Amino acid sequence: MSVLVAITGRDNTKLIAKMQSQLPNIRIEQLDDCQDFAGVEFVLAWNAPTSLWQKLPNLKAVSSFGAGVDSIDLSLLPKDVEIVRIVDEQLATDMAEYVLTHVLAQKLRLKEYYIKQQQSEWKPKRAYKYNQVSMLGFGELGRASAHSLVSNGFKVNAWSRTPKKSTIATLYHGDEGLTDMLAQTDYLVCLLPLTSSTEEIINKQLLEQLPEHAVIINVARGEHIVEADLLDALNNQRLRGATLDVFASEPLPSEHPYWLHPGITLTPHCAALSDLDSVIKQIADNILRLKAGEPLINCINKQQGY
Repeated sequence: MSVLVAITGRDNTKLIAKMQSQLPNIRIEQLDDCQDFAGVEFVLAWNAPTSLWQKLPNLKAVSSFGAGVDSIDLSLLPKDVEIVRIVDEQLATDMAEYVLTHVLAQKLRLKEYYIKQQQSEWKPKRAYKYNQVSMLGFGELGRASAHSLVSNGFKVNAWSRTPKKSTIATLYHGDEGLTDMLAQTDYLVCLLPLTSSTEEIINKQLLEQLPEHAVIINVARGEHIVEADLLDALNNQRLRGATLDVFASEPLPSEHPYWLHPGITLTPHCAALSDLDSVIKQIADNILRLKAGEPLINCINKQQGY
C-alpha cells in the first residue's frame, strides 16, 4: 500500500519526513509527485483538489488533517471508504482557554480600552454585568469550554441539533430550542462542525433574535457566518461586538472590512492549534491499522458529516 499526502496551501516537507520516520516500510508520496495513484490506499487530506478522488481506484481510507472534515467533499468518495479525523486532547484545553479569555475580554471592555489608548483617552467604565454564555455546538470542545466558563462564574447554555445531557449547562435542541436560547444570550460562541445544515447559520435571522448587547465569538469555521449580515448588525448597533478566529478566506485578505472594524476583535485561526507530533502519531496509527485490517480510530459518521 502507499499513502498520499494531499494537503494544499502549506509546505509538507517536515510533515512527510516525520510520517516516514514512524512508517519506514510504507511509501508516502506528496500529491504533486505521485507516480502511482492506483497504489494509494490511504490519503491524508486538507483542501485536496476535487479531481483527485476519481484517480484513486483502490482508496480505502481518508484522514482529515484537522479536527473537522469539512475540507473533504464526502459526496465524491465511495461509500466503503472510511473517513477519520484528528482528535487532540490538548485542543480542548486550548479552546477552553481561548473562549474564556475572549468572553472575559468582551465583558471587561478590553477592545474599547485598546482603542482609547491609541487616542490617549482616560475614561474608565464598569465591566459589563452580562454573564450568560450560549454555545452553538456541544461536543468535546464545547464541554471543555463550558467547564472553564462555569468555574469562572458564567452561566452556560448550549444548543445542539439533537438532545444531549449535561450537568453544567442548560441544554437546548432543535429550531424552537435555538430560538429560546438566543433570547437569553449575552455571548454566543460558535463551535459547530461545518455541514450543509450549519453553513451560514449566523445570519440576519439569527442575529435579530439576540439582545442588542450580545457578542459573537466564532472559533469554528468562517463559513458559519454571513459576513454581510454580521457587519450590518454591528454597523447598526444591533450587536455589541464580535471576536473572530476563523474566516471563509484564509489568510484574511488585507482589504477585508473586518480588519479595521472597531467592533471586531480578530485573531489568525489560532484558538486551538494541533501539536504536529500528536497528529502524526494518530495518522500513523490509523495507517498501520488499515494495513493490518484492524478498525480505524476517530471515524466520523458520514451521514452527519462529523
